[in-house]
Amino acid sequence: MSRIALIQMTSSDTPSENLETLRAMLGEAAAGGAEFVLTPEVTNCVSLSRARQREVLRREADDPTLAAMREEAARRGLWLLIGSLALKGEDEADGRFVNRSFLIAPSGEIAARYDKIHMFDVEIGGTENFRESEGFRPGDRAVLAETPFGRVGLSICYDLRFPALYRALAKAGAEILTVPAAFSPVTGAAHWEVLVRARAIENGCFVLAPAQCGLHPAREGRQRRTWGHSLAVGPWGEVLVDAGAAPGVVFAEIDREKVAKARRRVPSLFHDRPFGGPDGRDD
Repeated sequence: MSRIALIQMTSSDTPSENLETLRAMLGEAAAGGAEFVLTPEVTNCVSLSRARQREVLRREADDPTLAAMREEAARRGLWLLIGSLALKGEDEADGRFVNRSFLIAPSGEIAARYDKIHMFDVEIGGTENFRESEGFRPGDRAVLAETPFGRVGLSICYDLRFPALYRALAKAGAEILTVPAAFSPVTGAAHWEVLVRARAIENGCFVLAPAQCGLHPAREGRQRRTWGHSLAVGPWGEVLVDAGAAPGVVFAEIDREKVAKARRRVPSLFHDRPFGGPDGRDD
């Protein structure tokens, strides 16, 4: 049995402010006995302004939030998933940012990196229109990491709508799926819990989904609002904890034996069969 903590934040577009908030919340998580702490998507900066992002974001090697969180993980001796950081990309010719998740070991070393694959290019209506691919370069590789409490498959937010990614991670041995998010209120209310629980049930995995919440302060550009409701869901689909709509730290217990038990009860993960396309041709 391992104790995890989900940190739910209302990050602004000023990384230094968010870092101070994060330090305090990480201290609360550690004081509560968490061995594995998870933060939301774009922990360091929630911004809809490309100009603001160009001003405040840094490359991975120079990012102060990453450096500070590596130090904190080592000082406190815990595993830490930085749900994601918005960073300047390494490809200067491309010029776009990256949305990158980091799994930090208790030594402070980076155990895994994952760049968000699926870009949130949607028109929900009103002010809820996004073109993530214009500002962020998508990743192209699924990532799995080994930890003492289970094999962890990494993902970020909009990835949640693409079950093939999670199936591939589970087939490769994932027992825990991480889904740090900054879900919109419209889609959050309609789809968030259903999708998180579905990914847990169909793969027999724990799903740990820390989220951004509330109305995010912005020094430049319009403010964004996010849904919150960070979730920890068990491999049978049960909601272990729901953080609600306000910032805070919530805790849950995970046990990898429950993954094995769920997969024995309904072994659908091992029943996939090849099939041809609906047009009569083989894919």
